[in-house]
Amino acid sequence: MAGYGITERGFVRKEFHTLLDEARGRARAAFGPDVDLTDTSALMKVLQVTAAEDARLWRRLEDLYYAGFLSTAVGDDLDLLGEDLGVPRPHLFATGRVTLTVRDPLPDRVYVLPEGTVLVTAAPVTAFHTTATVRLSAAADTVTVGARAFVAGPDGDVTAHRITAVDPDYQAHHLNVSPPTSFAVDHQQAFTGGAGREDDETYRGRLLGRSRTMWTPAAVREAVLSVPGVVDVLLSDPLGGVDVSQSYFGVFPFEQRLFGDERRIGEPYFFSVVVAHEFARPWRTEGPVAGLFEQVTAAIDRVRPVGIHPQVVEADHIEVGLRARLITQPGYDAQVLVGALTERLAADIGALALGGDVRYSQVMRALVEQPGVSDVQDLRLRRHPPTFGRITLGGVPFATGPVEAAPGENLAMGPTEIAVFTIDSALLDLEVMPR
Repeated sequence: MAGYGITERGFVRKEFHTLLDEARGRARAAFGPDVDLTDTSALMKVLQVTAAEDARLWRRLEDLYYAGFLSTAVGDDLDLLGEDLGVPRPHLFATGRVTLTVRDPLPDRVYVLPEGTVLVTAAPVTAFHTTATVRLSAAADTVTVGARAFVAGPDGDVTAHRITAVDPDYQAHHLNVSPPTSFAVDHQQAFTGGAGREDDETYRGRLLGRSRTMWTPAAVREAVLSVPGVVDVLLSDPLGGVDVSQSYFGVFPFEQRLFGDERRIGEPYFFSVVVAHEFARPWRTEGPVAGLFEQVTAAIDRVRPVGIHPQVVEADHIEVGLRARLITQPGYDAQVLVGALTERLAADIGALALGGDVRYSQVMRALVEQPGVSDVQDLRLRRHPPTFGRITLGGVPFATGPVEAAPGENLAMGPTEIAVFTIDSALLDLEVMPR
């Protein structure tokens, strides 16, 4: 058995050929060296069958061994490890497509329903949101768009025709619409996917990243990231840790003096939590949709010490775009080309975290790698709201419009800023010219 089973290198299983060789050796020892072990002999057939069964047993033993580790467990075994940690495998979000119709529109008006428009069912209310911006008018009064449930789970798997309206609270606060104009919602197909669960790799990453401590910044960060819709989080704890700015730091014995001033008795202690979130989710509770502020605050309350209070702040979501001239090869449709490029840029920029710069080289690579693009000219990155000129010092004029970076310049983001790119952004200006 040496070298097989549980070893320093993990579990090493016996393969079929090894088990068959061992069976041959035992047969010769029992029946003599002249026993018939050719492939057509009856004894050899018995040995092959038993070796195959033993090989399956070894594979099962290997599975059982690796099922005990988060990094290697799969399926039900991974679910059991997650339950031991108190983190069950999350459900997915139900998705589908809805048809929006504007009724009694004004003749010359275009009604813009942005991504994240809240849709609701009849009582009991289940909330959904659109996944793209749509425009309705008297000339085009109907459009079909994707939608997703706000809350993961099977409750989002609604049957056909259940989603009936735009949420009245959302319409009152975000859509400038007055009677008799209204919006109707319908869907011919049921929403699906809510009963499904996260795949193994996503769930494994969630478990491996789980903090094993309490009342620490790591535990707070994990609690915030577990809230659906949170993209990234930044913690600021100005009075925690070692204060190296003190004049006496490093000049006293460790056991005789503190690194920094003690907190005064009865004085509350605050730390800041900057939260970046999905564009479609509201920051504060609106109607049937729970706000991220309330959800994040509740999640932090479960892991913060008594007397230590969070200041939950929404990150600066900076809309970014670009201006460029694309030289295309013959035979490519300009509209399809721009659509593919914007989807690629939305995916690349959407993966950035707080403080992540939008790099000129990254955007240029996305453009030139697109099939059909032979050249990219005069590429300029844009951002809004502007950061330059907010304070007019040194003769710098106050900027009221989008800021366009110089050729080759990156868009630098502050520590509390996150870049947001939408495919229908007003900052996007792609001029397509055939070669």
